[in-house]
Amino acid sequence: MGSPRDTRLEDLLRTLAPQVLGVLARTHGQFDACEDAVQEALLEAALQWPSGLPDNPRAWLMAVASRRLVDMWRSESARRAREDRVAGMNVDFSYSSLPEADDTLILMFLCCHPALSAPSQLALTLRAVGGLTTAEIASAFLVPEATMGQRISRAKQGIQKAGATFSMPPASERKARLGVVLHVLYLIFNEGYAASSGPSLQREELTTEAIRVARLLVAVAPRELEAVGLLALMLLTDSRRAARTFPDGTPVPLAEQDRRLWNQMQIKEGIALLSSVLGRGAAGPYQLQAAIAAVHAEATTDEETDWPQILALYTVLEAVAPSPVVTLNRAVAVAMVHGPGAGLELLAGLDGALGRTHRLDAVRGHLLEMSGSYVEARAAYLSAAKKTGSLPERKYLMGKVARMDEQ
Repeated sequence: MGSPRDTRLEDLLRTLAPQVLGVLARTHGQFDACEDAVQEALLEAALQWPSGLPDNPRAWLMAVASRRLVDMWRSESARRAREDRVAGMNVDFSYSSLPEADDTLILMFLCCHPALSAPSQLALTLRAVGGLTTAEIASAFLVPEATMGQRISRAKQGIQKAGATFSMPPASERKARLGVVLHVLYLIFNEGYAASSGPSLQREELTTEAIRVARLLVAVAPRELEAVGLLALMLLTDSRRAARTFPDGTPVPLAEQDRRLWNQMQIKEGIALLSSVLGRGAAGPYQLQAAIAAVHAEATTDEETDWPQILALYTVLEAVAPSPVVTLNRAVAVAMVHGPGAGLELLAGLDGALGRTHRLDAVRGHLLEMSGSYVEARAAYLSAAKKTGSLPERKYLMGKVARMDEQ
């Protein structure tokens, strides 16, 4: 388990990494070399900063990363190759037509270059912009860490081979990349809202950054309904942050949360954003998820939650954007409307897709507990506890195991 100081250091490095990478990529135009240099600088910072932070951490990282680039380009042949590449790039560093854009947003669109496959776009953006480790990204994609490492490496090479420049893509290309950008923001937010590993359930720096960039994206593309829907979803979900953990850091289930702690300003803004886009076209997955979050937000108590409406929205969501995770969430809604047995039936086909994650076993345990099958619920909770990399989740699940023993 990392200490609070270790966690703060990781948060700082995660925040600074895309800023430094953006400046280097803008200046030098070689994304792969710049990303490698930033990663080396981050490693050196992780080794040196525990003994004391520099006066200007961002400038320190910039200096170290720049030195690494100089080392890479030291030989005469490397310098000549770089000059040849730069001469043929016709780099346009101007984005004055998009005054709201910043380096983070430009970096996201760069990582979502059409020369890369969609999985590579997602992986590279999560690494370069979200600051997630290769292990965290592998967990999000449900693949081995080594496989994800190779994918990220190939993606960086693909960016370089495509001759991509550090600038916003033309309007004709922006639309095609937008879907990946939204998906990446969604994954970054989710990792912050429910961390896949580590000592904390929530990583506020990730959710805050995801919301910031989502606001930026809506400012740049206000007519993109799904971008507005995603921002609404983030705000409505993040509104529960203060109520989601007990003082010791363990999770508080939604049904048990003190709703007086929910952020009413975020709820009001999220519902207003959602209302501004619903009905203007076919609702996409982010708008539908935001609508589900809004139903929860509008219920002043758990008993007042309109579960039939939530189930109806999940049914539409599953038709629009089917996935094992959507089915898992719909199973909970089914259980709340039609009983735990109906929900458990839906879980039967998910072991292949979600068997490696703890969430399937956690939901199964919850529904078994609802049905009074305490022995089976205990086994499911214990299995979930063994699978999760989140220490607060594990503590919560082991608490459920202990409670099943008392039944």
